[in-house]
Amino acid sequence: MSEAEQKPAEDPKEETKEEKPKEEESTATFEPVVKLDEVEVTSGEEDEEVVFDVRAKLFIYGETLLDKGTGNKTWRERGIGQAKILRHREHQRLRLLMRQEKTMKVIANHAIDPRIKLEPNAGSDRSWVWSAFDFAEGELVETVFALRFADSDIANDFKGKFTESQAEMEKLLAGEDNPGEDGGAAADEAAEALSGLKTDEKAE
Repeated sequence: MSEAEQKPAEDPKEETKEEKPKEEESTATFEPVVKLDEVEVTSGEEDEEVVFDVRAKLFIYGETLLDKGTGNKTWRERGIGQAKILRHREHQRLRLLMRQEKTMKVIANHAIDPRIKLEPNAGSDRSWVWSAFDFAEGELVETVFALRFADSDIANDFKGKFTESQAEMEKLLAGEDNPGEDGGAAADEAAEALSGLKTDEKAE
């Protein structure tokens, strides 16, 4: 047998046994191209205390964008979130504020006007309907609301606290000795004052 015949065939695995060069760890550091300064986020509620706070679903009655100008009004959902009655620590005025949960977008923001009448929603013992000058979109707009709660007990609790807040606002705005003699002008002033309350659209 010749030497060529006696030489074993090369093992293809041998080629993979060669040592790979050792990888070096990178010690490079990278600075961010843009440095963002820490910004304090405010909600506009820092100067207020919570009088009442409850989760609910809000509806408004009016024209949709498609029905604008037609006079065709329907109920539509505006959002679910925490409906709060807030009292300002300095001037003691009260307002109702509600934000859409998760996005924190303001969906209701109006003064607790003593003239507001909470009416039961037809066919439901856990919701109330009323009209108020809303400032949720940045300007005062007369809006019809319906707020629906988890059950009738919570709905009644809300009405009780809302009514108490109205009595408090009436005394505050009209005066202890002459309630209502201004024909509601003070309540209108309270509604206008909402424009001075800076409520950010988002709060973290």
